[in-house]
Amino acid sequence: MGRIAVIGAGMGALAAAARLAVAGHRVVVYERAATYGGAVRRFERDGFGFDTGPGLLPLPAVYRDLFLKTGKEPLEACVELVQVDPAARHVFEDGTEVSLPNASRAGAVQALEAALGGGAGERWGDFLVRAREAWDRTRRPLLEEPLWPNWSVLAGREPYPAVPHKRLLRTRKARTLADVGAWELRDPRLRALLESHALVYGLDPRATPASAAVLPYMEHAFGTWYVRGGMRELARAVYERCVARRVEFVFGAEVTRILEKDGRAAGVELADGAAAEADFVVAGVAPAVLDRLGVPARADGAVPPQSDASSRLTVLLALRGGRPEGTAHRTVLHPEDSVAELMRVFEDAEAAEDPTVTVLRPGDPSQVPDPDHEAVTLSVTVAAGFEPTAAYVQQLLACAERAVPDLGDRLLWHEVRSPADFAEATGADGGAVPAPALAAGGGRLLHPSNSTAVPGLFTVGGWSHPGGGLPHAGMSGALVAGLIVEGPDFRGSQ
Repeated sequence: MGRIAVIGAGMGALAAAARLAVAGHRVVVYERAATYGGAVRRFERDGFGFDTGPGLLPLPAVYRDLFLKTGKEPLEACVELVQVDPAARHVFEDGTEVSLPNASRAGAVQALEAALGGGAGERWGDFLVRAREAWDRTRRPLLEEPLWPNWSVLAGREPYPAVPHKRLLRTRKARTLADVGAWELRDPRLRALLESHALVYGLDPRATPASAAVLPYMEHAFGTWYVRGGMRELARAVYERCVARRVEFVFGAEVTRILEKDGRAAGVELADGAAAEADFVVAGVAPAVLDRLGVPARADGAVPPQSDASSRLTVLLALRGGRPEGTAHRTVLHPEDSVAELMRVFEDAEAAEDPTVTVLRPGDPSQVPDPDHEAVTLSVTVAAGFEPTAAYVQQLLACAERAVPDLGDRLLWHEVRSPADFAEATGADGGAVPAPALAAGGGRLLHPSNSTAVPGLFTVGGWSHPGGGLPHAGMSGALVAGLIVEGPDFRGSQ
C-alpha cells in the first residue's frame, strides 16, 4: 500500500486518515496548529468549558459508520451521545414560544398547532413530507457519491416539489426557501422557523434554493444529539481512533508546497524546508490555504464557488447559579425584523442589530466547576470578517435575556469568539464557515469535487464536496478514502 500525506487535522481529514490507515496505507497528518479538530475547539477557564465550534451533532450515523469501519469499538463506546429533547425551543418576536420534540414529525405538528393554531401544525407537517421527497432525490448524489462529472444536472434540477401558488392570474412555484415560507407556510412564525435552519449555516434564505428544505428535514427525521463533555470529545475520539490505527501526526508543521513528479502529486514541503514524499496527498484546508499551496483548478473546475460564505460570532457566558430544571438545551430567539437582519448580514456585510440568536444551555456537569454554576453559549451569523465592538456584544447579551431572564445578575464573565478567531483556527478568509452542498440554484451551493486536476491530489473537509457541517465532513472523508482505495470509478457505499 502507499504513503499518504494529509494536510490539516480537521474532522474531514481525520475521517479520511482513519479509513485510509485501516485500508493498509501509511498515513501522516501535517497540522500547522498544535492540536487536531479544525474548528471543533474548546475553551476552558475557571472550571467552565465551552465548545467554540459546533455545539450539536446531526446525523450521528456518519460517525457510527466511521467507527464501525475502522475498529471494534463502536462510537458509543468512545463518547456518550445524548439525544436532545426538546430539539429546540423557539421564541418568536410576538412572545409566542414552541418547543419541538426531537425526531418526531407528529410531535412537531402537535406542538406547532398548540402554540400557533390556525392550521400551522398541518402546514408544517405537509412541508416536511415534501422536504422528505427532496431528501430522497438528493441524498445519494449530494452526500454519498463523489460529485458527478455532469454535476450541472444537480445545479439545474430543483428537487423540492413546490406547491403551485396562484396570484393575480399567475401560477408560480417556490424557487427559494423564503418563497416556501411565504407561499406554503404563510404564518410569519413558521417562516422564521424555516429560515433559521438556513441562517444557522450562513445561508440567505432569499437566495437559497428551495432544496434547502432538506436542512430542517434532517433535524426532524434523524434528531439532534449532544456529546457529553462537549463536541471536542468527538474530535478526541476520532483522533484517538486514528492513533490506534497508526496514523502519524506532526503538529506545528505548516505545509508550504505540494510536490509534483511526472505530473502527479508526490508529497509535501514544510515551512522548515523538509520534504515528505507520498503516493497521494489529501488536503483538508480552506480555499485560501489551497491558493497559497498553488493547487490548480479542480477536476470539475467549472463548479461555481460558494458565494454565500459568512461567519459566526460566539459569546461564551459563565453564570452563577445552576441551570434551572426543565431548561431547553437549545433556544432560538427570532428577531422582530428578519428582513433587516438578512440585509445587514448578506448585503451590508455587517451584523444585525436584532439578530437570530441561538442559545445553548447543555446542563453538562463536566462543563461547570460545580452544580451552582452554568455555562451558556450564544451564537449569531455575521458577515465574514466582521469585528464585533463591545457595544455589540452587550447588545447580544441584552437579546439573550429573552432566553435567560436573569442573565445580567448571574453573569460572572464572558468571552467572545469572532470571525478572526475562526480564521486563525481554520485558515479560511474572514473566518468564513462553509455551508452544506445543496442542489439547484445554478450550482452555487455545490462544492468542488474531492478529486483535483492533479492525479493523486484530493481535497477533503467543508470546502469540498459535500460541504460544511460535522456530518458532511465525515462523509467527505469516506469519499476521499473510497477514491484512493478503489480508484476513480468509486461511486460511494451501497
